[in-house]
Amino acid sequence: MFGIGTLPDLLRLVVVPVLAWTAWRDIRTRRVPNIVWYPLAALGLVLLAWELFGHLPPETVFDRLYLVRVGVSVFFVIPLSYLFWRLGGFGGADAKALIVFALLLPTFPSYTIGATEFPITETTLGVFSMTILTNTVIIGLAYPLALAARNLTAGGFEFPLSFVGRRVSVPSLATAHGRLFESPDAITRNGLDLDALRMYLRWRGLTLSDLRENAAALRDPETIGETFDPTDGAVHREVTADGGLSDVDTETSADATSDTEFDDPWGAEAFLDDIDGSAYGTTPEKLRGGLELVTTRDAVWISPGIPFIVPMFVGLVVAFVYGDILFGVLGALGIVG
Repeated sequence: MFGIGTLPDLLRLVVVPVLAWTAWRDIRTRRVPNIVWYPLAALGLVLLAWELFGHLPPETVFDRLYLVRVGVSVFFVIPLSYLFWRLGGFGGADAKALIVFALLLPTFPSYTIGATEFPITETTLGVFSMTILTNTVIIGLAYPLALAARNLTAGGFEFPLSFVGRRVSVPSLATAHGRLFESPDAITRNGLDLDALRMYLRWRGLTLSDLRENAAALRDPETIGETFDPTDGAVHREVTADGGLSDVDTETSADATSDTEFDDPWGAEAFLDDIDGSAYGTTPEKLRGGLELVTTRDAVWISPGIPFIVPMFVGLVVAFVYGDILFGVLGALGIVG
């Protein structure tokens, strides 16, 4: 026997398959189309207005409690999501997903299968969007442990780097997500974004192999001939331009070994001046440092772009089935009742 508390609760289940698809997209491309969030946000507003109509004016304690929970979801979770995005705590898609949750899932839904009512646990506060957020954070904490285990298994464990990054071969950067975790001189959390590296290569019509095999010549900005659409650097983006090295004299700058020999080593400034946007905050100095790194090393540390939508999807499913992980743990410890 399957039962649903209200029709809005039934309609809210649409968020599960949609978020499953966005999680898959996030793993594969680190890109989630903005169009995904608009129908969910619109549905959330419609259902919120529908339910608010039944609780206004607030004549009972239940009505007042409902309004408080909606207020926390809308006026706390939404600003918090925006703040986290502005501070760089997570990406734009993550913030939009949480904003959708705040509108679509402000209070706990109710579903019954047989004699069991879901979610199994409910917090005292009763704000479902907050439960999804706390579940996501708790599940996301497993990621550094998984990274450390992966690095230990691969034989490249270094503390504390192994908990926040992974060491990969330079040729694999062509299809990797994240950013370099080092510069030519030191470990840094603000290394070159790998999407920006792919943008530069596509702009010049080169492959990473071209760059590594002809670094001395390609460092000379005079070797830049026809340029191409850099795209947005996404791994999945189809690139049709193939500039190769057909117009590059690889002997021209064979003796060039230092950036100081050119006004614009690698054409970094020319690249950033020519494209629209900022290439993920890349500066000419950061781009040059990253290019020096990938042309002189066989392996580098990268800070992988964490697909936060994935733990968010798991946190959502757990919330629908179990409820609040943190509240459940605190309850088991006798801290909350």
